[in-house]
Amino acid sequence: MPRPIQATIHTEALRHNLRRMRQAAPDARVWAVVKANAYGHGIERAFEGLRGADGFALLDLSEAQRVRAMGWRGPILLLEGVFEVRDLELCSRLDLWHTVHCEEQIDMLAMHKTNLPQRVFLKMNSGMNRLGFSPERYRAAWTRLNALPQVDEISLMTHFSDADGAKGVAQQMAVFARATLDLPGERTLSNSAATLRFGETALEPDLAAGATMASDWVRPGIAVYGSAPDFPAHSAAQWDLRPTMTLGAKIIGVQTLQAGDSVGYGSSFVAEGPLRIGVVACGYADGYPRHCTTGTPVLVAGVPCRMVGRVSMDMITVDLSPVPAAGFGTEVTLWGQAANGAVLPIDEVAHAAGTVGYELMCALAQRVPTVAA
Repeated sequence: MPRPIQATIHTEALRHNLRRMRQAAPDARVWAVVKANAYGHGIERAFEGLRGADGFALLDLSEAQRVRAMGWRGPILLLEGVFEVRDLELCSRLDLWHTVHCEEQIDMLAMHKTNLPQRVFLKMNSGMNRLGFSPERYRAAWTRLNALPQVDEISLMTHFSDADGAKGVAQQMAVFARATLDLPGERTLSNSAATLRFGETALEPDLAAGATMASDWVRPGIAVYGSAPDFPAHSAAQWDLRPTMTLGAKIIGVQTLQAGDSVGYGSSFVAEGPLRIGVVACGYADGYPRHCTTGTPVLVAGVPCRMVGRVSMDMITVDLSPVPAAGFGTEVTLWGQAANGAVLPIDEVAHAAGTVGYELMCALAQRVPTVAA
């Protein structure tokens, strides 16, 4: 039989989380962000759960081709835009919308020979300081784009750096509102954290006259996949988000320790007394974070337990004290939902590893069999 480890993608949970984002921004259309192969879920596996979105946002042309190949005829947005002139040929052929964040991309459009003008999203650097035109240069970039016959509609876009923290979005929103005052075009502003935490709430009147979070499109990513964008301030359950990925395995061996016995490489865990240890068929080569240490939560037969010792390439070890009946073949949930309905949020495992749920999803190894359910 195959090695007993499997990831399950929960289609109905994807649908639920997408509906939840619509509730948070009821007057906006929703991009389902499927970059990084749908955050490690697999675009083809996630598609059925996300096809209720108004559009798909992603990075790679190959991913856009895959979405079109599944029959999607609605909007697709390239979040980083194109990287060379010939990419625009495929944008024309596949009817892709794309971000413009630098002068070089405007130059590419000016060189592109096409009879089909393209929809572009002009990105402002309102404080993230990654991609985008500065507020001072933004209007000039819009004017240049607007003069090109290769360009049809221009939408306006920015990205919040601190939507998940105490700083919030007010300062960046004010910058964006002032720089885009009277510019026509649809707006897309909010990521998962901004959509859930601020919705369409009006901002302080002294920051920007008439500035609100209301926009034509929102761009939820991580929340669609059941992870809280501002964990640990809020849990996924508090945001009414459901886990969309379960990583499950089984116990493949049991050891009985005595006081003073150690477990695994480096003997980092030493038993204080008699202890039953389950060896689980999952390790860092499967995408389980190596930085997890003793105390990281796992579910054994749906019961909360703890990992002990170091994560190995192919195995982890867990304390079976809370589940005396557990043994060879018992189900272990590394994150997600157990067979009895118990949930281990991916954010809790990520927190134990000193990282975020995004990384765990995206790091799921190719060798792990993955199914949609």
